[in-house]
Amino acid sequence: MKKLLEILSEIRPDVDFENEKNLMDDGILDSFDVVSIISELDDVFGIAVRVTELGPVNFNSAEALFEMIKRLKNK
Repeated sequence: MKKLLEILSEIRPDVDFENEKNLMDDGILDSFDVVSIISELDDVFGIAVRVTELGPVNFNSAEALFEMIKRLKNK
């Protein structure tokens, strides 16, 4: 989780990823941010995020992203 928070903070240093729970629903992350996050997740964690994973359920919080990472690494 620590590495994920570092990645997210590098992409959007203005966002409190530890406490924000509605990153997508509140429009805090835009499509460019999501593409940047996906690219970093692939580079750092070696996961491929599919189109079916792109919903707010996986991108609304750092916790949701971390759960997605764990799930995709176990496939």
